[in-house]
Amino acid sequence: MKMIQKKMGFLTALVLMAGITVAQDSLPRWALGPFVRPANVNPVISPDPRSIFQDPMSKQPLAWEESDVFNPAAAVKNGKIYVLYRSEDNSGQGIGKRTSRLGIAESKDGIRMKRRSTPVMYPAEDAQKEFEWPGGCEDPRIAVTEDGMYVMMYTQWNRKVPRLAVATSKDLKKWEKHGPAFYKAYDGKFANLASKSASIVTKLVNGQQVICKVNGKYMMYWGERFMNIATSDDLKNWQPTVTEDGRLKTVVTPRNGYFDSDLTECGPPAIITDKGILVLYNGKNKRGPNSDTNYTANTYAAGQVLFDLNDPEKVIGRLDKPFFIPTAPFEKSGQYPAGTVFVEGLVYHRQKWFLYYGCADSRVAVAVYGPSKL
Repeated sequence: MKMIQKKMGFLTALVLMAGITVAQDSLPRWALGPFVRPANVNPVISPDPRSIFQDPMSKQPLAWEESDVFNPAAAVKNGKIYVLYRSEDNSGQGIGKRTSRLGIAESKDGIRMKRRSTPVMYPAEDAQKEFEWPGGCEDPRIAVTEDGMYVMMYTQWNRKVPRLAVATSKDLKKWEKHGPAFYKAYDGKFANLASKSASIVTKLVNGQQVICKVNGKYMMYWGERFMNIATSDDLKNWQPTVTEDGRLKTVVTPRNGYFDSDLTECGPPAIITDKGILVLYNGKNKRGPNSDTNYTANTYAAGQVLFDLNDPEKVIGRLDKPFFIPTAPFEKSGQYPAGTVFVEGLVYHRQKWFLYYGCADSRVAVAVYGPSKL
């Protein structure tokens, strides 16, 4: 096998060992993939009760990632991939009943992870306490500017209203919280809007995936049940796109009879390609007569949608079948046994795309796509 790896390359060897999740010819030319699960490496991050930190809220040592780790963001810095993942302590039972914090792991090859024993983002006695306590900091997505400023979009959860929030960092470890993304928009009209899941638009520049502007502004697709758009001048304060009568304008909605019949939740940072703006998203299947009978009720699987670059609200391509579905046992057990592959982290590293995803709200895994050309 070592000789095969030397001759055919690392990714090709993984394909031989693990097989391809989706056949190349089953994806349209505008889509990204197929993504391959490397054999015998997943999950790459699992819960660790040995990780202890001094919690500023309880003033006690706390096993902050004891119960579950999932829904990861990813970024590249100094030739390494960094994965920031949601972790839950053991302070309660049931989804949303514990406190979430964000941990960090680094990797040279994108697979073998070296974890930090303390979280990098968590509720504290700070200006964001009212939005983050006691639920915590959840579900990050990260993108970087050309000058090296990392922008994290994450969910603040106080167990009353989930709010999409912004934080920035130069080193991925020390973060400055800027608060809810929509707090100032339209004179506070959406300050208390339940909001989640943002995909900032990026593009590849000299092999680096960086934040870019669309029609003169920074832009993101966002939303849990429906997909919406927001724009910004500074990456900290965002303005949702609205209709003439002031309602949120939706650009993608669930489809009866398809894998995304219940919701269409934005995934990792969007990418400008030669075909348009590509968004990977998480589709949830309904329970009942309007579901996709090819998949279990409540299954989360990943889809792709393509928007017109000149008219970013216009859909010009959308997969009718998911490009990534739960197959492994750890993707169909844990907190969410219906089956979940929840994509949030996508980075370009060593001429390959690494996709990091949450498994049944309990583990973190990776899949890899090595395009023959960009």
